[in-house]
Amino acid sequence: MAIPLSFKPQSLDPHLELERRLANAPRERAEALLVVYDILQAAHENGTLDAVHGLVSARDKIAGRLAEYAGTQEGKTALLNLLEAGKVLASLDPKVLAPIANALHQGAEEHRQQGDPPSMWQLFRRASSKDGRRGLSFITLILTNLGRSLT
Repeated sequence: MAIPLSFKPQSLDPHLELERRLANAPRERAEALLVVYDILQAAHENGTLDAVHGLVSARDKIAGRLAEYAGTQEGKTALLNLLEAGKVLASLDPKVLAPIANALHQGAEEHRQQGDPPSMWQLFRRASSKDGRRGLSFITLILTNLGRSLT
């Protein structure tokens, strides 16, 4: 007859494994820890940590006020408008929006450098150029569609 072997599994303490991993973390993840320290320092210097601390400390008060506001008709309307604005932003093609943003930035820069306002003749020449007509066409199409949606 066989003799049974006694087997006692070693008891593992999960806390010991965590302590071992924590002790090795500075060596294994030194670069990542340095980046985290830099982020913490920058957040401390510009006041972000103070703002987060204030938000966490006042979370009950903030949540209560938000719930109060959301219960009003204005709050419901604001939330619905925010959702609709999100749909509009999500529907915009970045390939179309990027040139418009660049044109706005460039136009603002040219306007800043301009000095005296242009004469009516200069405005007419600018508007009647090929690029001016293209821009006017775009704006009038937007206005036409906006007017159509208001009826």
